Amino acid sequence: MRRMSRVSAAVAFTIVLGSGLAMPVLAMGPSPSAPAEATAKPVDPNFTEGKKAIDRKDWAAAVPLFQAVVAKDAKNADAFNWLGYAQRNNGDYTAAFAAYNEALKIDPRHKGAHEYIGEAYLKVNDLAKAEEHLKRLDSLCAFGCAEFTELKTKIAAYKAAKPS
Repeated sequence: MRRMSRVSAAVAFTIVLGSGLAMPVLAMGPSPSAPAEATAKPVDPNFTEGKKAIDRKDWAAAVPLFQAVVAKDAKNADAFNWLGYAQRNNGDYTAAFAAYNEALKIDPRHKGAHEYIGEAYLKVNDLAKAEEHLKRLDSLCAFGCAEFTELKTKIAAYKAAKPS
């Protein structure tokens, strides 16, 4: 095979098959003409501060920060998920369920929201609903995932603590 010269990263390599057809094999990254803003979305400082508050377990501080994020970006499933997490841990289950459901409306495949809403259902003694979300996670996590494992573990602990 003859030696190929160097090509720019934006050029796709092809294999030429005996039939004369070409099949793309590898593209070497984004086009140099791709706009920079399409590749990276700026992070809302309230989101960053909200995550820090959650890391400190300062639920009361996290709630208004994530409320500010979703007020500006009503399609941010991650922010709704974290808002629900903070609300649940702050004891406001009604608000938490609303936030988790909004996250799942935006992104029905959001694994974190399925895990956390399942945990919230356990807190209000609704095992059937928690198991529905475990089943959904099982279908989303073909080879397993942390969210599935965590909710499965919490459901098992819930069942063990509740004599039948």
